[in-house]
Amino acid sequence: MEVRQLGGSGFKVPVLSLGTGTFSSKNSVFGSTGVEEARRLVDISLEAGLNMFDSADIYSDGSAEEILGKAIKGRRDQVIISTKATFRSGPGHNDVGSSRYHLIRACESSLRRLNTDFIDLYQMHGFDALSPVEETLSALDDMVRGGKVRYIGCSNFSGWHLMKSLAVSEKYGLPRYVAHQAYYSLVGRDYEWELMPLALDQRLGTVVWSPLGWARLTGRIRRNQPLPEISRLQSQAIAEAGPPVTDDHVYRIVDAIDEVAKETGKTVPQIAINWLLQRPSVATVIIGARNEDQLRQNLGAVDWNLSVPQVAKLDAASSTTPAYPYWHQRAFADRNPSPIKP
Repeated sequence: MEVRQLGGSGFKVPVLSLGTGTFSSKNSVFGSTGVEEARRLVDISLEAGLNMFDSADIYSDGSAEEILGKAIKGRRDQVIISTKATFRSGPGHNDVGSSRYHLIRACESSLRRLNTDFIDLYQMHGFDALSPVEETLSALDDMVRGGKVRYIGCSNFSGWHLMKSLAVSEKYGLPRYVAHQAYYSLVGRDYEWELMPLALDQRLGTVVWSPLGWARLTGRIRRNQPLPEISRLQSQAIAEAGPPVTDDHVYRIVDAIDEVAKETGKTVPQIAINWLLQRPSVATVIIGARNEDQLRQNLGAVDWNLSVPQVAKLDAASSTTPAYPYWHQRAFADRNPSPIKP
């Protein structure tokens, strides 16, 4: 499997990573993958050259990390672990956020659950506006210097959140975010407006989450058809928590993917993921899998490329008018060129 450099660091990651949101010791809307099945998914991933596994302390209240730790037991040196903290992990006033207090406790807890001495990529799951950026980065600096964390990243930051953090790192000589885990898909291209140019300018590797557009590009959602019985979109709470998108927009994109599928012989998810792998700034795409069949299908998104006309067809079908000031900037594209080359 192809590997890419993670931002401006010297660290290389595979173009596909396996998300562990489905790993759980109890039934959840995202999945209920136990230790044995997780171990099998890790086996298949490693055989394919995928050795990066992404988790978070809040996934299934920590059980996702525990299951991942058991699934990779005896082969820690073969895998890359990325996990996240910031969101609420307990009932206390300080059991949330990116304060020094919470991050140190969260990191120690993740290390224990993962049964490892260090985390390869430790990411802030969201921006905490109540904790000074200096405090957050100073705490992360201690973790890096203490050998508990190798590289740091962030997730779901806005452009100014990210630039402020990078400026503080430069000002005080603190560790720098090398990765930004962001939502990006054919049905959600807002990432391209500001975060993609920022990533290219500041040498940040983008770790893409939900590449299938919050389960809309699984190949089972089409015009004039009911939602599949097993889908996170069947849960109103989950559907409303995801990115808003109109049905017509989804159908227009799926129609275009179906045309490309006839030309390539690939599935809807494979085409959606392959499109992402050809976008600027993308270092790795996190794929999910409830079972072995889903994993093998998603692994089929690599080792081939969509043609230029096929990419153009998908671009046109998924295009939307950006928010201000980005639509205005398109009027003088000679001075604000798009990072995406036609």
